[in-house]
Amino acid sequence: MSAADRGEVAAAGVAGARDVAGAQGATAPRVGFVSLGCPKALTDSELILTQLRAEGYETSKTFAGADLVIVNTCGFIDEAVKESLDTIGEALAANGKVIVTGCLGAKAGEDGGNLVREMHPKVLAVTGPHATQEVMDAVHLHAPKPHDPFVDLVPEVRAEFRGIAGIKLTPRHYAYLKISEGCNHRCTFCIIPSMRGDLVSRPVGDVLNEARALFDSGVKELLVVSQDTSAYGVDVKYRTGFWDGKPVKTRLVDLAEKLAELAAPHGAWVRLHYVYPYPHVDDLLPLMADGRILPYLDVPLQHSHPGVLRRMRRPAVGEGGERNLQRLQRWREACPPIVVRSTFIAGFPGETEAEFEHLLQFMREAEIDRAGCFAYSPVKGAAANELPGLLPQPLREERRARFMAVAEEASARKLQRRLGARMQVLVDHAPALGRQGGRGRSYADAPEIDGTVRLLPPAKASRTLKVGEFTSARIVATEGHDLVGEPV
Repeated sequence: MSAADRGEVAAAGVAGARDVAGAQGATAPRVGFVSLGCPKALTDSELILTQLRAEGYETSKTFAGADLVIVNTCGFIDEAVKESLDTIGEALAANGKVIVTGCLGAKAGEDGGNLVREMHPKVLAVTGPHATQEVMDAVHLHAPKPHDPFVDLVPEVRAEFRGIAGIKLTPRHYAYLKISEGCNHRCTFCIIPSMRGDLVSRPVGDVLNEARALFDSGVKELLVVSQDTSAYGVDVKYRTGFWDGKPVKTRLVDLAEKLAELAAPHGAWVRLHYVYPYPHVDDLLPLMADGRILPYLDVPLQHSHPGVLRRMRRPAVGEGGERNLQRLQRWREACPPIVVRSTFIAGFPGETEAEFEHLLQFMREAEIDRAGCFAYSPVKGAAANELPGLLPQPLREERRARFMAVAEEASARKLQRRLGARMQVLVDHAPALGRQGGRGRSYADAPEIDGTVRLLPPAKASRTLKVGEFTSARIVATEGHDLVGEPV
């Protein structure tokens, strides 16, 4: 499926699952929408679609059937840049009226101008990420909504509203909650701060209002995301905000406690992503051990060798793999069920065989439950491009393959330990009420990036499975990265 097809499906999903077909009738302009990239970009897309819906615009399932198309792009690595540029080209060919937003929109081209405009000069407008109002201004200019005397005197609803659960591009039963924008780190392989800026934390009251609205709307899993979730509140010195008339600090642990309180009446999950291993993360472990938030941490470690970490300019580079091994052991002692996922880079400039072997040994000892690995890829504008010792592409790919072999062995051992266990599974797919089985996820599995639990047909004919609800399953087998469960 092409990027354009995925975008059209996303728009169709909004129109179908969320019933957002325009209320203004056939005269309302129709907007096609493609959302590419990470969950942080997805939340930007949801803000734009919510504003479009609030102003009476309709969504289109196809490029050709739209009055204009919005493409929310990704510009992090070369493959993402190519996919975004290709999608813009497809939209221009099929429709001709295209507005571009997202990370690629903030990227400079070879001549120092805007990359998107250099490659696609016919686009109507280009904005960077997190620019809902600028996108809406372009929509108003190129596809103005017809005057409606019944609603046009109502004060404008600003696109950058906070604390309200708007349109979601995820299934009804889970949603992403972005708590901050930007990043204060200057990792040499990353250009995100140049596109999204420094860390800006959302007011804690707004975050909690949105979370409450999501749980009230039926969300059973809330996935907390940002560029650096652990740093929430650093930019405002952890100032005290107010929610429901009570003081709450703008700090991750305090936020997690309140999210746990909101989730409890709904029996819902709270999952944390992009958590840097700062010391205060240890304070989250009691919440996990008590079952108040999921015992799951997505921790982007990237490497284990101090020399490589210094060249990457990672935070806490002096700690390296040894300190992180100690931290993992401490987490597992405090909360035995905890699952840790992480991402790594193989073949970083100057990486020696000894430094890579250090990483492999770290993986053998760390037993990371879920690990992903990228072969290093130069990104235009990244400081790592100036580092000496760029490794040949075949060697980078070979090291990535060796890394994944070690990581998959550890993951397989962890999965084997699940055999015979009884686990709570959130059902994602259950045709015919699950009479032929279904598919879901345990607390150890984030959507799209981790494994799944294949659910066998229930033994009793009266037993059914329903998407968006929890079921109990006994684990009877493993299948690669996945588990097989028997509903009980």
